[in-house]
Amino acid sequence: MGMLLPTALAARLLSLFQQQLGSLWSGLAILFCWLRIALGWVGSGRGQSQPQVPAESKETQEEPDSSQPMTPVSVNYHFTRQCNYKCGFCFHTAKTSFVLPLEEAKRGLFLLKQAGMEKINFSGGEPFLQDRGEYVGKLVKFCKEDLALPSVSIVSNGSLIRERWFKDYGDYLDILAISCDSFNEEVNVLIGRGQGKKNHVENLQKLRKWCRDYKVAFKINSVINRFNVDEDMNEHIKALNPVRWKVFQCLLIEGENSGEDALREAERFLISNEEFEAFLERHKEVSCLVPESNQKMKDSYLILDEYMRFLNCTGGRKDPSRSILDVGVEEAIKFSGFDEKMFLKRGGKYVWSKADLKLDW
Repeated sequence: MGMLLPTALAARLLSLFQQQLGSLWSGLAILFCWLRIALGWVGSGRGQSQPQVPAESKETQEEPDSSQPMTPVSVNYHFTRQCNYKCGFCFHTAKTSFVLPLEEAKRGLFLLKQAGMEKINFSGGEPFLQDRGEYVGKLVKFCKEDLALPSVSIVSNGSLIRERWFKDYGDYLDILAISCDSFNEEVNVLIGRGQGKKNHVENLQKLRKWCRDYKVAFKINSVINRFNVDEDMNEHIKALNPVRWKVFQCLLIEGENSGEDALREAERFLISNEEFEAFLERHKEVSCLVPESNQKMKDSYLILDEYMRFLNCTGGRKDPSRSILDVGVEEAIKFSGFDEKMFLKRGGKYVWSKADLKLDW
């Protein structure tokens, strides 16, 4: 008798899903996740291929400050650390080459959706390095088509994106954010965004056009540092007319761009709070400007690493939780260090679906 309830439940779930699944493999992945949740298997590791999570993430975590459950409304998934650029201030460096198998990544995204995720942002490293953009393209399509997320976005340096990608996946992407720290190509080279004969600024113009052609909202991210803090970007930003221009203050993270075990030394890129404020003052007439100082940025993002572990930056490092694939979202997020009040204060929740932006394409 005890086996009848799980069997009946599995049959009902199969019936509900069989009309909606777009492909066999995606369908099996989602159905399996439903069965795991319904039968209480989440975190048990039963019947799944586990990623090889580093041993240090298995250590006993400190008790979280609050027992109140958090909702992962907006999540940044850094599924790869590999990159073709060498930005000197990078605070998510190529410490591993690991990337989850596609179906495992989908399973984790499904768990996040079940926990309340509304927006997913794919980042790196460089997201378009993996399978020439096919990996991130399939995840974008899955999140929009199968999970029906209101917002799906990508942050990229833009150097590897081809028009073919927009033709295949542009319908499923709400926002493409391109990292551009200077409109002077010599400064980009100094920062580490130089790549042979390719011109980062010229490529930015091409990507802006493709976003308009394929109806993807266009965004620019800039890290303000020692080499660009005195630059006047007003005219360039106004001409490109992004929906948002996110302006970050260069940030130190121990173990990433600072300290003995870091792959970068970002100290020479640092600017003072006063210098950052002066840059913002010089660009205050840019209506799409969204500033983020170190104080606003450090603890106000929910960050998942390549193993789908939340990264806690409250101690100035990126200390990982257990993977959501092992313990579920509710348990892992307790150790994320996420500051929801600062997330809302910095404007983390905004009009992030291209259907609601009402853009003049």
